[in-house]
Amino acid sequence: MQVRQLFTDDSAVSPVIGVILMVAITVILAAVIGSFVLNLGGSLQNTAPQATIDFNYNESASPTSGDGNVTLVHASGDQLENSSIRVATSDSTSSFSGANYSDENSPYTAGDQIAKGPYDSGETVRLVWEDPEGGSSSTLAESSAPN
Repeated sequence: MQVRQLFTDDSAVSPVIGVILMVAITVILAAVIGSFVLNLGGSLQNTAPQATIDFNYNESASPTSGDGNVTLVHASGDQLENSSIRVATSDSTSSFSGANYSDENSPYTAGDQIAKGPYDSGETVRLVWEDPEGGSSSTLAESSAPN
């Protein structure tokens, strides 16, 4: 056998590359089909919106009597659908109908306010987003009432 012929003979290169490509295509197809069957990407579609909420507390003469109220002001960020958010406190939970939302028929956007009251001294007030398709919820903003 001649050394020069060994370097110029490439008859086995094509079948090896073909086998490698077939294996790679099979692995990629198996991964794609497996992700659809197991629904691995389905839970990533609905993520919680991002919004900045300011809490303005209006204390009464005696905040421990429960006469104060809090106003949640949407400062900036994503608009929030009124059917997917609620105001939650340490002792109760209310939707827009119980929280005196200024316009219950439109989304909660920058500049809109929600009035909630009364609150107790030191009580935690939260704005909670719930996934409309169910399964998850997230606290968008949280504040503690003044003592």
